[in-house]
Amino acid sequence: MVEETSGGVRLIRESRRKLHELDVWLWARVCNNSRDFPKRVAGLSLKRTELSKNGIRRDGHGSFGLSPKDLRTLRALKTPPRIQRFLDALTYQYADTAWSPQRALREGKGHCLEGALLAAAALRVNGYPPLVMDLESVRDDDHVVALYREGGLWGGIAKSNFAGLRFRAPVYRTLRELALSYFEHYYNLRGERTLRSYSVAVNLARLDGKQWMTSEEDVWCVPELLIAARHYPLFPHRVARDLPRLDRRSFEAGMHGRVKH
Repeated sequence: MVEETSGGVRLIRESRRKLHELDVWLWARVCNNSRDFPKRVAGLSLKRTELSKNGIRRDGHGSFGLSPKDLRTLRALKTPPRIQRFLDALTYQYADTAWSPQRALREGKGHCLEGALLAAAALRVNGYPPLVMDLESVRDDDHVVALYREGGLWGGIAKSNFAGLRFRAPVYRTLRELALSYFEHYYNLRGERTLRSYSVAVNLARLDGKQWMTSEEDVWCVPELLIAARHYPLFPHRVARDLPRLDRRSFEAGMHGRVKH
């Protein structure tokens, strides 16, 4: 601003005086209400709710592209134990498929990969991140477990034809502890203990662009991501060479409820 005349100078000085008085008044208001100020700021909603193209809201409570019916079904599974019971009720299938959760819901069946994806989807719509872990074996099939955390401790949800390879309560401090809890129950039909390594937790949100939750095509992108994930051995190779076979009683206990091929 250029002060060219005496009248202009007076006008500018008057404006500055009024602005100064306004500043003093505002500061007094802030000081007088300082006790309430943090509460009022804390009460402001800082969440953004824009929808992406696949229906996923930034605050994690969108449709995720699921049909209203499937969304209601998954949201009704509000706890990990409920999700596990739902998986147990699905027919176990022997098939070379990689169905999305929406496809598995429609068909009413699935194997371990599809069960883990369905569990991850149910966890996601109820506020958990969609995490899974790969359990790698020898002379046997790999196994996939949906992960969740409660109080900083890990638990697992899984679909399996073997009784001991399903639910885990959240009592494990690390993923290694969780993976080891599956060791004694992980065996092939010859009774060999076959579990060898586990992967890092893989967040399936990375595959949202491939519609892993709703695709009508097989979502082979998921097992590809799991195979590429970093894996950690559970014990040295020399230990694996001397592992005893499972005893008959434990073998039969793990086969309880198994669906025959």
